[in-house]
This record gives sequence, structure tokens and C-alpha cells, in this order.
Amino acid sequence: MKRPIAVIVVAALYLLVGVVGFVYHFPELAAGHHDAIAIEITEFLAVVSGAFLLMRHNWARWLALAWILFHVAISLTDPIGKLAAHVAFLIFIAWALFRPASSQWFRPGAPAS
Repeated sequence: MKRPIAVIVVAALYLLVGVVGFVYHFPELAAGHHDAIAIEITEFLAVVSGAFLLMRHNWARWLALAWILFHVAISLTDPIGKLAAHVAFLIFIAWALFRPASSQWFRPGAPAS
């Protein structure tokens, strides 16, 4: 069974967001900002999720979903546009990672490609 395109797209997005976010926020970490460690940890978790999605680890689907749910939660106090964007990403990611073709690919014992 081939890796579903939807999984590839989500994994690539997580890798991109994680790496770019980590590099972007790194100066804050170097400057000693109090919340920089937490930000860098969330960016690192995005990279971990993206990488392990590509390696077919089922737990990475749940990490990816938790990651975007966390961003929806912290967007609740932001402008409605930012919240709406995070909700839209949540819906897309949930659909992409838990649709039947993706679920089958993550199922233990299913043939890999």
C-alpha cells in the first residue's frame, strides 16, 4: 500500500512549520525570554510528528492532532481570523490523518510501500 498523499502533505506541513518556527523563535531562546523554551518545544514536537508520520507511527497522528488542538486552544483569545485559520487547519489535519485510506496505512500489519 502506498503512503497516502494526505499523510505526506500533513507531514510536510508539520516539518516545515516546525523547522521554520524553531529557527524563527531561536533568537528569543538565546535572549532568555521566559516562554521561549515552551515555544521551541512545541516547534520540536511538530518536527517529531511530521517525521514519524512519514515513518508510519500511529502515535504521530495523535501527536499531530494534539499539536493543532493546542494551537486552537491558545488562539481562543486571539482575533477571530487567527482562530478560524487554526480551526480550518484542525479540520483538514483530522480529515487527512483519520480518513479511511490514512487509517488503513497506519494500521499495524498493513503492507508498507
